[in-house]
Amino acid sequence: MRRLEQAWYSDAGWVKLLTPLELLYRSVVRRRRRAFQSGHRETWHASVPVIVVGNITLGGTGKSPLVAWLGRWLRDQGWHPGIISRGYGGHASRYPLYVDETTDTAYAGDEPVMLAQQTQLPVAVDPDRPRAARKLIAAGCDILLSDDGLQHFPLGRDIELVVVDGQKGFGNHRCLPVGPLREPLDRLADVDAVITNGDLGVRVPASQYSMTLVPHAWRHLNDNVCYSIADRPFSGRVHALAGIGNPARFFRTLERLEVDFEQHPFPDHYRFTAQDLRFADNRPVVMTAKDAVKCRRFANERCWALDIEARPEAELIEWLRQRLETL
Repeated sequence: MRRLEQAWYSDAGWVKLLTPLELLYRSVVRRRRRAFQSGHRETWHASVPVIVVGNITLGGTGKSPLVAWLGRWLRDQGWHPGIISRGYGGHASRYPLYVDETTDTAYAGDEPVMLAQQTQLPVAVDPDRPRAARKLIAAGCDILLSDDGLQHFPLGRDIELVVVDGQKGFGNHRCLPVGPLREPLDRLADVDAVITNGDLGVRVPASQYSMTLVPHAWRHLNDNVCYSIADRPFSGRVHALAGIGNPARFFRTLERLEVDFEQHPFPDHYRFTAQDLRFADNRPVVMTAKDAVKCRRFANERCWALDIEARPEAELIEWLRQRLETL
């Protein structure tokens, strides 16, 4: 998979041999969306506003930090938000699954538990997103955030936000498997806003805003005690673990913080074991917040998480405020 991803972002020639599969994929995607638009397949519309925060490319873009920020911001505006998630990587015996910060990631997946931890908001996991939505509405939520789900058309939505990694952009602008796109780029003409994590460098056919991901705190996994970024609670060379969609982003952040580290990239949603945290040199181990929720049960005293927060530009916040007034 890593070799394929490298081909997408370097415009390698060999990947174009998969063009017949790309044409088939694009046809299936378009037919499926038209089926929901035409009413041949049913879309369920909630009695409360629904905001979908998704991406159009495969891999990490900074979507989950934006969902966490948006949930906290909505609460500060007087709403009672709830978060819907597919729960990728989790295998619950019954759905919908109500998630809090103590829920086992083996059942809920990593991102829902992380979002519950970061926001203290109601989180419901269900492959059937409308069913999760109904649970949250019954619990008193008056606005819903769908973490991912841009392509999950059974759930109706009032606002679609697409997050794009400014550095990676859209790769070679091709759909799977020739490129990283889940949908053709013209899909962006139909969304409400595109939010770039960093400078994208090109314009898109939608309202376009930016955000940055900012290191917030060093958090000890054993006791959840947090330290400011400036007061780094460890020293020397560390082991840096990242099982996320874009590990390089995490490693670049550590470089900017002038942390001396040995990098250990893992696949997205990797299921860590205690052995993954054991190193003969006993140096500190630093990881992402998403990885930390999977490691907390067997973490040792050398394990730290780097908590990151999304900071949207003021224009995006004002646009959201005005847009919500129309719902």
